[in-house]
Amino acid sequence: MSKPKEPVQTGQHDLFRARLDQIIDMKHPLVVLAQSIDWDFLAREIGALYRDGPGYPPLPTRLMAGLHIIKYMDDLSDEEVCRRFVENPYYQYFCGEEFFRHDLPLDRSSMTRWRQRLGEEKMQALLQESLACAVRLGAAKPSEFTQVVVDTTVQEKNIAHPTDAKLAYRARERLVKLARQHGLRLRQSYVRVGKKALIKQQRYAHAKQFKRARRELRKLKTWLGRVIRDIERQIAGDAALQDIFRRELWQAERVRTQKPRDGKGRHVYALHAPEVECIGKGKSHKPWEFGVKVSVATTIKRSRGGQFVVHAMALPGKPHDGHTLRTVLPKIEQLVGAPVQRVLTDAGYRGHKLPLPWKFKVFVDGQKRRMTKAIKRLMKRRAAVEPVIGHLKAEHRMGRNYLAHRMGDAINAILAAAGYNFRLLRRFIAQLLLRLIQIWLFGLAQPRQIMATAPQG
Repeated sequence: MSKPKEPVQTGQHDLFRARLDQIIDMKHPLVVLAQSIDWDFLAREIGALYRDGPGYPPLPTRLMAGLHIIKYMDDLSDEEVCRRFVENPYYQYFCGEEFFRHDLPLDRSSMTRWRQRLGEEKMQALLQESLACAVRLGAAKPSEFTQVVVDTTVQEKNIAHPTDAKLAYRARERLVKLARQHGLRLRQSYVRVGKKALIKQQRYAHAKQFKRARRELRKLKTWLGRVIRDIERQIAGDAALQDIFRRELWQAERVRTQKPRDGKGRHVYALHAPEVECIGKGKSHKPWEFGVKVSVATTIKRSRGGQFVVHAMALPGKPHDGHTLRTVLPKIEQLVGAPVQRVLTDAGYRGHKLPLPWKFKVFVDGQKRRMTKAIKRLMKRRAAVEPVIGHLKAEHRMGRNYLAHRMGDAINAILAAAGYNFRLLRRFIAQLLLRLIQIWLFGLAQPRQIMATAPQG
């Protein structure tokens, strides 16, 4: 596959097509932001994944990167951002188009394949470019990115709340469907009685009749076990069918036998997303969250453009907060291009046991270590990361992750941070242009005011 062919602005006119720079406001914040982004840097970083060779050329990097920036900047789905691309000339200009077009230059599934091809490492280029763009526009200083506040949150997966009854019912349902697809005749599928037992279990549990609810749950697990053994007998000796059923059978057996705190490997909370983890929230309205832990680092001091996200990273395996700094801090230094000078954390990071280069740069809330007055003043800014996490979840698609697998968890966190930063930059540009207009209008009105107040005669 050859490398992507990037769009080139020719400056030529077309008799049958309208140039975008003639039908849009070139002072629009999205246009100024597009002119401030170093698209060549993104093309070099992302284009390194491709090699010149035979095959259909891939889509331009600016088109795909621009669509993902817009998607996470405006909280849109893949389908919605593709639909708006055809309608919005500003989106087309941002993605590198020279003339207004009435069709979509890609298929929606191309966005999924592009994300999967880049992976977590190359997707960091978008977050890195958002910080570099903030420096070029004067919205932040490079030194501000070396003093950060680090905190963790949970990025929830797009799954239903898991219960043993629903998982057992769904596991049996998937096995029956797969068996029918491959011509296996089961002794009994339990479709009708299984649905009735699930409804009864949910009603009994709602009415706090837990003994009856457990009885219906035992029925569901018994029927699941019968289906599992029936399939295993029929595929015995057939290597091809064993490969097809191996994943589904393992998940079904795990669902049938797993118990709270049994210590037998990982729990399965969603059959279509087995990577989901249960993380305790500790609050009465929401005791648990189902997803993956994410580390978020922001600047300590608010920059001119706002509170920028310096780094975001998914941390599978439910690690202790204090153990995540050993992984996160080198990534921050690599992304920023400078050593970290100061790190503020909450009390959950106690016992981090970092090596000497970082040990005395980390300040934990409530620690007994003596601090100067300047550090005590900075510690009051530690809570500044909390509203940033709230914005990432509410406005930039980190509240519920729709991307599949562990790679989707990592990519969604990075793109949410990049979209948050680019949204701050768009707002900063709009406010800057507004101030310039106000200054210009004040300059026009000032001579008139002087003439009106001048003495007559």
